[in-house]
Amino acid sequence: MKNQVRIIDDDIPLAQFAVAFNGASWTDPDSIALMVMQSMLGSWNKSAGGGKHMGSELAQRVGINEIAESMMAFNTNYKDTGLFGVYAVAKPDCLDDLAYAIMYEISKLSYRVSEADVTRARNQLKSSLLLHIDGTSPIAEDIGRQLLTYGRRIPFAELFARIDAVDASTVKRVANRFIFDQDLAIAAMGPIQSLPDYNWFRRRTYWLRY
Repeated sequence: MKNQVRIIDDDIPLAQFAVAFNGASWTDPDSIALMVMQSMLGSWNKSAGGGKHMGSELAQRVGINEIAESMMAFNTNYKDTGLFGVYAVAKPDCLDDLAYAIMYEISKLSYRVSEADVTRARNQLKSSLLLHIDGTSPIAEDIGRQLLTYGRRIPFAELFARIDAVDASTVKRVANRFIFDQDLAIAAMGPIQSLPDYNWFRRRTYWLRY
């Protein structure tokens, strides 16, 4: 299968895998919405506190059911495309349940999105962006990256206005563009014999509702 790489290695105690969809480029108008969606899916780590009380429903599912060691949504932008998905580390006997939780929450973005979740994700994203520029070196890096990608530095007032413009209907529209019934890529390594096959993941990029 051309869309996946799987390396079985039973000497590694934990399985690692990533599920990714085609994302947006730096200059794509929907790149901001994907950043908000990444924040909605969130991240979780077994060693960090507050797992069962996280804002992200995916993090809550993972924490309450103890089906992963860690998970993290990612959204990577390139010049003409991007990658949007989730990376996770888990014990071999948890892979089936974890894969289901991840695909359920990703696909749900196309169907059921609450304004409260979007507001929380927007605020979390803005806080994260401000926390990342807490010194001269990060600021210089941020200026350089924006000059290379946009040709100018976007003021925070403008960036935050674009983030605040993302609402539940925007998230559903963008999810329908990038996630709903779209091909995906899978990379997995470790004791991954119980990780569902590619067609199982592909089938869960949409819901059948009667």
